Amino acid sequence: ENLLICAPTGAGKTNVAMLTVASHLRDVGLIGSGYHDDDHFYDNGPVTTGKKIVYIAPMKALAQEVVEKFGSKLKCLGIIVRELTGDMQLSRAEADAAHILVTTPEKWDVVTRKGGDGSLGATCGLLIIDEVHLLADERGAVIESVVARLHRWVESSQRQVRLVGLSATLPNYEDVATFMHVDKAKGLFYFGPEHRPVPLQQTFIGVTMQTKDRFQRE
Repeated sequence: ENLLICAPTGAGKTNVAMLTVASHLRDVGLIGSGYHDDDHFYDNGPVTTGKKIVYIAPMKALAQEVVEKFGSKLKCLGIIVRELTGDMQLSRAEADAAHILVTTPEKWDVVTRKGGDGSLGATCGLLIIDEVHLLADERGAVIESVVARLHRWVESSQRQVRLVGLSATLPNYEDVATFMHVDKAKGLFYFGPEHRPVPLQQTFIGVTMQTKDRFQRE
């Protein structure tokens, strides 16, 4: 299922992304594919989808942080995390060898314009878009192009690619979920400002002036 997670800053959306990464790595057989609950053990084997994970961060500085965070946590599993931005160029062999690519919207837009089964975009099985609320920003057209191109690729190739969107609180989160092809009953999770880790309070303080001028008092 595609996911859209809307939550305030600092609520742990990156941890949700890490869980989807672990789930994908399990599904494609890169880490242990078996899982269990209290009574049964399941092993469905690897699924037929692209093995590569692409994490789209809004800025290069955030991309570097994600590379460091994911790399340190997944290093023990032999998972390779690489940065693919304008400042960090990778050869095709290096990009193919990486299990997780962390990039920016503009860079991934350029990469996915070159279609075909042998393209780098065709190897993606999980696409995570951080700060997807930037759709309303001046850079939103790039994110929109990336998402629309992914939907077109899924329809034309009949391959399964999971899309995960991480966002701050949105007033029209249902519209964004529809655009991302998210099942609102299963994949949409919205947490308003009341769920902030540190609650915010707004207070209006009136200031009066000792003057006879009515306009200055107002």
